[in-house]
Amino acid sequence: MKNKKIKVEEAVSRGSRNSRRRFLKMSGLAVAGTGLLLSCSDDDDFTEPTDPDPDVFDLGAGDLGVLNYAYALEQLEAEFYTRVLNGSYWSGAAMEEKNILQDLYNHEVNHREFFNAALNENFDADVVLPSSLEFDFSSVDFNNRDSVLSTAQLLEDTGVKAYNGAGKLIETGTYLVIAGKIVSVEARHAAAIRSIRGGDMDDFKLFAGDDIIDSSGLDGAENPSVIIEAAGGFITTPFTANELP
Repeated sequence: MKNKKIKVEEAVSRGSRNSRRRFLKMSGLAVAGTGLLLSCSDDDDFTEPTDPDPDVFDLGAGDLGVLNYAYALEQLEAEFYTRVLNGSYWSGAAMEEKNILQDLYNHEVNHREFFNAALNENFDADVVLPSSLEFDFSSVDFNNRDSVLSTAQLLEDTGVKAYNGAGKLIETGTYLVIAGKIVSVEARHAAAIRSIRGGDMDDFKLFAGDDIIDSSGLDGAENPSVIIEAAGGFITTPFTANELP
């Protein structure tokens, strides 16, 4: 493993520069592949994996595992919004709606590039999740407003629960601060999508939906095993998370 000195600010800067350059070149990716190919321990507490497959990438433990996990989810969201911006629904949407979706795309690409830079800055390449995960969005009609927005809401709600649930697993304070900042953005995304779907564009409010807030007024939180299973219908590249709860 490389020197463990964390250079997060450099990673953020590099990720932002790279994402701005790539933004001008981004286009939809035609990716083949179907089926649920993810697996993860579904125990609440970690137990040693039994005979893990050495040919399947495992996310790892501790900070490495959490960063790889977040990187997988941000790749998924960035790819989703890339396809949204290449679908006919977005091109014909109202300007306010287009602007919001464009912002969500920009945010998710920057999140993806941050994790790419942070991981490659601090860990050896052979333990970093590949940057080319493949996805199956065959269940989404990117030319249909309802299909796009319902999927966006699902992904954003899942992202909030994922970061909330993974916070307890983060060992380095700097990463915890960054995760806290990112989850606040994801929560705003979820609220923005709800406002679009609810027809509240003229009186735009970034409120959380009653369907995702508990009786204490808090967002949900789920362990990686639950989130990975939920995302398995979209992510087709096989990997495991045997060292995450």
